[in-house]
Amino acid sequence: MSDVKDLVDRYIAIWNETKAACRQELIARTWAEAASYIDPLMQSQGHAGLDTMIAGVQQRFPDFRFSLLGRPDAHGEHLRFSWALGPQDGEAVVKGTDFAVIRDGRLQAVTGFLDQVPAH
Repeated sequence: MSDVKDLVDRYIAIWNETKAACRQELIARTWAEAASYIDPLMQSQGHAGLDTMIAGVQQRFPDFRFSLLGRPDAHGEHLRFSWALGPQDGEAVVKGTDFAVIRDGRLQAVTGFLDQVPAH
């Protein structure tokens, strides 16, 4: 389970890493080369696509940080974990749950669901 926790911790760190070179290195260590990501708002494929997508989220929410909620849960190659996004010193405004497939210790595919979003 500690390997899964380390993987999820790196995943969260990627979303918070604003230095492109550091983020790209984390992506390479954490995601398979042909990885995919999809949620209700966006999708991407491969390391470059993930990097571009994450940089876009950081640009849209410059003062927000991702954090892990609870503990990851894994079964075989399947992984589930929840996260929060909000101001660094404030309450989360978005919460979600991601489901992932792990191959050879790296993320192959992530499907994200939004559990809490601000009312418009």
